[in-house]
Amino acid sequence: MSVQTGKYAVRFAQTGDDLIVAQRLRHLSFRDGQNTSSNAPTDLESLDADAFDDVCRHVLVEEAVTGKLVCCFRLLTLEDGQTIERSYSAQYYELSALKDFSGPMIEMGRFCIHPDHKDPDILRVAWGAMAEYVDEVGAEMLFGCSSFAGIEEAEYLDAFSLLKDRHLAPKRWLPRVKAPRVFPFARRLRLRRPDLKAAMRAMPPLLRTYLLMGGWVSDHAVVDRDLNTLHVFTGLEIKAIPPARARLLRSLST
Repeated sequence: MSVQTGKYAVRFAQTGDDLIVAQRLRHLSFRDGQNTSSNAPTDLESLDADAFDDVCRHVLVEEAVTGKLVCCFRLLTLEDGQTIERSYSAQYYELSALKDFSGPMIEMGRFCIHPDHKDPDILRVAWGAMAEYVDEVGAEMLFGCSSFAGIEEAEYLDAFSLLKDRHLAPKRWLPRVKAPRVFPFARRLRLRRPDLKAAMRAMPPLLRTYLLMGGWVSDHAVVDRDLNTLHVFTGLEIKAIPPARARLLRSLST
């Protein structure tokens, strides 16, 4: 992986220490402040880790000068839709419709940017790295879970209404309900019209980028109490990415 700008460099994790640094950033992004019990972990134990870490490749976006980790995510490559049950997303969504997808797929997960770093170039560089990897493995679909912070759906009604109006998955790929608790926004908000400005303000940056490239989402959000998020299954068929945007992403892979 060779994505680099003047400020940031991207590489795969190579060692156990690299993975631990990523897991610490994930904990800071997804879990920090949620555990208020007397058994809360110490700083040295504050890792977000699961069994999927062992089967994924981990991407690190670092400051070029200091080496500080500012963003990370993990990638799981699947031969085709027949193996989609191996994915993290399959724990929460019934994905049998996608078993008919015939091309290679990549699941992107645990995407996070350090909360102290607001530079929009971080997200752009991360997507440039993703574009390079998609080309390397010949992937035809990118998918994952896109998260809204917190589990109060009332905060995101305009965003969910916009997703319902414009960005639902094609029926042939539509994920079905599997998780015990969901917010079925397409049904609940069927008569609501979104405030577009409010919707875009509430939309997570990662999901916004998926949508700009032609991505689509499930018709329901999973209520994930473990990570304190609402998330939607998100899919992007690579051939659907507008050519100009695809060229821009690939221009970062130099």
